[in-house]
Amino acid sequence: MKCPFCQYEGLKVTDSRDAADMNAIRRRRECLQCSKRFTTFETVELIVQVKKRDGTYEEFQQHKLINGLTAACRHTKISHDQIIALTTQMTYRLLDLQVQQISTTQLGEMVMEQLLALDPIAYIRFACVYRRFKDLKELEEAIKIIPSKDDA
Repeated sequence: MKCPFCQYEGLKVTDSRDAADMNAIRRRRECLQCSKRFTTFETVELIVQVKKRDGTYEEFQQHKLINGLTAACRHTKISHDQIIALTTQMTYRLLDLQVQQISTTQLGEMVMEQLLALDPIAYIRFACVYRRFKDLKELEEAIKIIPSKDDA
């Protein structure tokens, strides 16, 4: 790595901390030649291909999962911070699985499992998109999975 100001390669790290919302480590660096400081972010490169329903592949993109979760969680008790945490958790889970590809159905099931524990309305909204219910009976079956408050 080079200093963005003078291109010198001699740098020192002055501070390092987690940037959880970005799934990264934030490092504050100082150039040993010009003494200017700048910030870098280190992230794990997750290269997982998502197989879509039409058979095409697309690279896994956290922002797409965040957008889907944001829509499903709108007007629920799930905060934006919880959505980011859930997305990060899903990313780590994909890393743990050490897979090169996953289907949108498998990914959706993993997310729904987590949403079911957090909020039943968000779970149903997300399930409607991922499972593409064809009739009311399929929706009713998804609702039956939700534990009642008496079970908790």
